[in-house]
Amino acid sequence: MDWCHYRFRTHWDIGAPPDAVYAVLAVGEEYPRWWPQVRAATRTDDHGGTARIRSLIPYDLTVTAREERQDPVARVLQVELGGDLRGWARWIVTPRGSGTRAYFEQQVVVRKPLLRRLAVPGRPFFRANHALMMRRGRHGLRARLAAGGGRRNAV
Repeated sequence: MDWCHYRFRTHWDIGAPPDAVYAVLAVGEEYPRWWPQVRAATRTDDHGGTARIRSLIPYDLTVTAREERQDPVARVLQVELGGDLRGWARWIVTPRGSGTRAYFEQQVVVRKPLLRRLAVPGRPFFRANHALMMRRGRHGLRARLAAGGGRRNAV
C-alpha cells in the first residue's frame, strides 16, 4: 500500500437547481469566496490555475489545476492536479428530487515532503482533515447559492 496515495469520494445534497450548482463549481477562482479552506485561487490561463488550501491541520497545500473536462451539458468538471498533490479531482452534478446532488471524487498522491514523512502516523488525521474541509465546503456552497450565487452564471 502506498501510504501517500488517497482516494476520496463524497456527495453534497444541495437545495438548488443543478445548473446553478454547476455554475458555481465551474468557477474555481471564486472558491475562496464560499469555501473557507480554499485560501486563495488564481486563474493562470484559460484552462488552469493555482490554489492554496488549508484546513484544520496548520499546513498549506499549493496545487495547480488544469482542466481536463468542463461539460455543462453533462454537468461534469474534472481537473488534473499538480504541485503538492498529483492526481485528479472531479465533480458530477445531477438532479436529485427538487435539488441537486454534487458528487466529488479525488485521487491523489501527496508530494509535500513533510506530509510524505508523516504518511503512516498522520493518515487518519489527514483523512479527518479532508472530511472537515468537505463539510465546510458543502455548507459554504449552500450559503452561496442561498444568497443568489450561481444565478447570473447559470448555464
